[in-house]
Amino acid sequence: MKEILTFGRYLKDKFGEKVYKVPIALSGFTCPNIDGTSARGGCTFCENESFNPSLNRVEKIKGFSLNMNSEDNPLLQKQLSELESQFKSISEKMRRNHKAEKFLVYFQAFTNTYAPFETLQALYEKALTFDGVVGLSIGTRTDSINHQTLHYLQKLSEDYEIWVEYGIQSVFDKTLQKINRGHDYQNMREWITITKDYGLNVCGHLIYGLPDEDSDMMQKSFDETIKLGVDSLKIHPLYVVERTALANAYRRGDFQPISEEEYIDNLVKSLKELPQNVSIQRVTAGIENSTLISPEWCYNKQRSMRNIREALAKEGIKY
Repeated sequence: MKEILTFGRYLKDKFGEKVYKVPIALSGFTCPNIDGTSARGGCTFCENESFNPSLNRVEKIKGFSLNMNSEDNPLLQKQLSELESQFKSISEKMRRNHKAEKFLVYFQAFTNTYAPFETLQALYEKALTFDGVVGLSIGTRTDSINHQTLHYLQKLSEDYEIWVEYGIQSVFDKTLQKINRGHDYQNMREWITITKDYGLNVCGHLIYGLPDEDSDMMQKSFDETIKLGVDSLKIHPLYVVERTALANAYRRGDFQPISEEEYIDNLVKSLKELPQNVSIQRVTAGIENSTLISPEWCYNKQRSMRNIREALAKEGIKY
C-alpha cells in the first residue's frame, strides 16, 4: 500500500518528535490585491477571519496597512507584542493538550512578506527566539516576494526549518482573473522557481472547485505545481463564507460549489500521482461556525477526512 508522506511525518522523521505549527495573525498586514496595488477587494473567496481565528483578537488599524515600500512601521512594537502573546497562548495550549515541545511559527493571515524588510526581519527573528521553535512557515504570494527577503530566508535556513507557502490556487489565468487574484501564472512560475533556486522549502496551495473549472483543469493545476518542484502541498475545496464576493455570486446563482463526491474523486486522482518526496499538509478544509454558507459537507471536517481516507484506501493509498 502506498503511504502518503504527511507533513507531520516529514517533521517527525527530521526532528525525532512531532512538531506543531502555531498560526499567527498580526495587525497592519494586508495583501496587494486588497490595497489596490494589484487589485481591490481581495480574492473573491477570502475572508481572513474565517481562516484564522487569531485575527478576531487583532486590533484593526483604520486607514493603515503595510506594503513592501512602506518607509516606516509605527505598529512594529505592537506586532512584536501580538506575536509573542499569540505564540505563548497557542503553544501553551498545545503543550497542555498534546505534550508539544517543538514548534514552527506559521505566519498565516494575509500576505506575510508584504511589508518593509526591516519589519520582516524583526518579526521572524523574534519568532525564532521563542522556546521550542525550530523554524518558520511564511504564507505569502508570488507577487509579494523579492531577492532580498529570499536571500535572508536562505541564511536563516542554515540553522532553522524555513518554509515559504505560496497560494497558487490554479494555473489558469482565466480562473485567476475570475477570483481577482491580481497576478498571473507566469508570475507564480517565475518566483517559485527562484525560491527553489535559493534552496528554500516551498509549499503550494491549490483549491479544487474554483469557478468554471472541471476535473481536467484541477488535475492540470496539480501536475504543473508538481513540475515546479514544490516540496509540499495543501489542497482544499472552495467553500463559500459570509462577507465575500463569492457569497454574492452564490446567492445570485452564478456559482455552484463542488460536491463532496467530485472533490474526493479529484483529490484521489491527484494523490495517486503524488511523488514520494512531496509531503501533504492539507487534503480538505472545514469551517464549523455560522460564517459557512455552502457546501454543507465542509462543515464537518472530521467526517470529510474519514470519507477521504476510505476513498484513498480503496485505491491502495494510506493517509
